[in-house]
Amino acid sequence: MKRIGIITSGGDCGGLNGVIKGAAYMALSHGATCFIIPSGYAGLYNLVDFDKLTELTPLRLDQIDANLAGSEAGHSRVKIKKIDDTEKYQRIKKGLEKFKLDGLIISGGDDSGSVLVDLTEHGIKCVHAPKTMDMDLQTYSVGADSSINRIASFIEDLKTTSLTHRRILVLEVFGRYVGHTAFRGGVAADADAIIIPEVPCDFNILYAHMKERYFTRIMNSDVRAGTYIIVVAEGIKNASGADIVDEAAPVDAFGHKRLAGAGEYVCQQLTKLLKNDATIKDLMKQTGMYVKGINEIPEVRSIAPGHLVRCGHSSAYDVNFGKEIGAGAFILLNQGISGVTISGISNGKIRYIDTKEAIKQRPVDTHQAAIYEALGTCFGRAPEKIHAKPEKLTGILERHW
Repeated sequence: MKRIGIITSGGDCGGLNGVIKGAAYMALSHGATCFIIPSGYAGLYNLVDFDKLTELTPLRLDQIDANLAGSEAGHSRVKIKKIDDTEKYQRIKKGLEKFKLDGLIISGGDDSGSVLVDLTEHGIKCVHAPKTMDMDLQTYSVGADSSINRIASFIEDLKTTSLTHRRILVLEVFGRYVGHTAFRGGVAADADAIIIPEVPCDFNILYAHMKERYFTRIMNSDVRAGTYIIVVAEGIKNASGADIVDEAAPVDAFGHKRLAGAGEYVCQQLTKLLKNDATIKDLMKQTGMYVKGINEIPEVRSIAPGHLVRCGHSSAYDVNFGKEIGAGAFILLNQGISGVTISGISNGKIRYIDTKEAIKQRPVDTHQAAIYEALGTCFGRAPEKIHAKPEKLTGILERHW
């Protein structure tokens, strides 16, 4: 293969520029060239109308900072199969022929991966470099480590304001229907409670944990200071088991409703329990915070950092991983292997699996939550008994969060 197109798709995150640079430099080392197809699958569909593509020469690659999050190539949320054009696949092939592109390296998550499967079935050679801050693919995905580090950092920063105001703080983070980022970010920053889709929340249990820990801290502080931090994944269900969504927002190209309001929902539930708890008045008086009609219960406040957790800078791990899977993706294409997802390079071997398998959703292992319950973190359920058993391993371990 001599000419490869690079596409990044779906949500932005850390490590994507590492994928681009890894793929392009590996291609150059094999006497091949990579070209950016801008704006994700929208750009691929409209490729036939482009006058030129940006070639990733060594000088152009020097202008790309692998440490920055986001993607030099740009993104869009487009599902090729849903485009109202009976000739869409022929149109894409004509675009590839126009620029003499032999194959595609596509970095994206499960939705983007499903499009890659579709393209492969229509005879277009592609390799998938896994990308999603949600970390819900079967392989590790570039972007997850960066987002988890930012979530942990935000929690630590927000402790200062919540402690100053003696608030109960609820931080809502991305992740759709899995709780990996909430789980790992919350654990890293010593959050008091972590609410994730995989563990249905019993608000009475969460409330009891919050009440005991919050007031104990304040009572034992010489300046009556205390806070309680809850991290919530956006994809938790409400009391009826339904998604908490922004009803005013349209669905995206893949049929997903915009998840919004999980943090506020948790605030409402806890505030209701505080108001109905007859012992709160006396506790507030003991702490010196009670003011009738004004400050009768602790304030429960929700914050959603949103896209701040996926922007800025990439973690060093994601830059390394991005460069490796970008480089490995080119090698696979160059050896005639397509329709697969690369999971990494280890012990001199390029590891990959069929993309159909790679994009199957991987939830949080709730047995892992039991470990942190034993360490004092609340997951909105009665703590589970730890089922971990000793097991001696041989060979090389691969990072898998």
